[in-house]
Amino acid sequence: MIDVIIIGAGASGLVTAIVAARRGKKVLVLEKNNKVGKKLLATGNGKCNITNQKPYLNRFYSQNSSFIEQSLDTYNYQTIKQFFKSIGLELIEAKEGKVFPMSLQASSVVELLLCECEQLGIKILCDKEVKTILKQNNGYEVKHNSGKVTASKLVIATGHLSAPQLGGVDDGLNFAKRLGHTFIKPFPSLVQLTSSHKESYLKQMAGVKVEGRVIIETQKGIIEKQGDVLFTNYGISGLAILDISRFVMEELLQKKSIMLIIDLIPKMSHGQLLALMKKSLVKKSSKPLKVWMQGFINKKLIRPILEPLKLQNETVGSITSNIKELEKIVDGIKAFKFTVNGSKGYKGAEVATGGINTKEINPKTMESKLHKGVYFTGEVLDVDGDRGGFNLHFAWVCGLRAGESI
Repeated sequence: MIDVIIIGAGASGLVTAIVAARRGKKVLVLEKNNKVGKKLLATGNGKCNITNQKPYLNRFYSQNSSFIEQSLDTYNYQTIKQFFKSIGLELIEAKEGKVFPMSLQASSVVELLLCECEQLGIKILCDKEVKTILKQNNGYEVKHNSGKVTASKLVIATGHLSAPQLGGVDDGLNFAKRLGHTFIKPFPSLVQLTSSHKESYLKQMAGVKVEGRVIIETQKGIIEKQGDVLFTNYGISGLAILDISRFVMEELLQKKSIMLIIDLIPKMSHGQLLALMKKSLVKKSSKPLKVWMQGFINKKLIRPILEPLKLQNETVGSITSNIKELEKIVDGIKAFKFTVNGSKGYKGAEVATGGINTKEINPKTMESKLHKGVYFTGEVLDVDGDRGGFNLHFAWVCGLRAGESI
């Protein structure tokens, strides 16, 4: 007799299985993909940013913030570190609080989790697509594409819509809906953004990468992120863009487009850059402005800065007597306006926001408040985090809590 059926062999599902099996439960894991941990293998560019040393509450998002606070309470970095040490995985700490396996290979994480499952007698079946879940007197019957199984406990750890090429699905939301749960409408996050910017400008700027500061004004206030900004032929990407994308996508639920303000040279203040450029001006010089500006900024960005100011055909000499024109150029560099109208969707997203309404889930056990014996873990819940190991941290915590409760 199986005690626990877990749907999904991802991060939270595998940890739930291990913890429950260590406490004597007989566990079966059903995985829709042809192999285990596809998303895990892709995280951190294959290095697996496994958690963060500082999983502060403000790095996580949900419609129900108290759920985050209660579920993460006492389950800190040391808790996660100890679990992985118990399966033989050593961790190393990097900048920004990021934590990686010492091997710097995501495959090490998956293989050690699988080895632990094997040693505990956990049965994992791949290529098993769950069709229906039926509540019975003694538990839950799960029908899949090649049979059916019954257990007293059921864990839905199916993940979410992000990265469908790696197995991202909305199956968990559909199962939850059939069980009477409600959910928060999802949208892609940690994702590249598309633009309605002038097409010729996009082609002109494509491939340019700068260390920039990105600012948006939202209904909740001004949001600012700093890091790599990569201009592309579809819009914009880079780490700063991934970091700010959640807030952009949230605004785009109500608006057709939103303006990003990008500081292309954040290491210098407006006054410092103005003074530097002013020193370089030569009276009566016939040097074209578009050539002169290459001394300060990537030449592919010059036309999109000068054309809106109608300065594309001016010379250095023509602006030496009009300092206001130079100030406009500095404004164009320090507050470059870039219109965004969407994203590359779930295929490009590292996570999906939204998910099962956490007001219907016990934050200490991950058990449904509507159905005793049903648990929801990981990304299927309405909790998502910043880039840097926070989403995996939440997944591990869910697995630990659900496994201990079971």
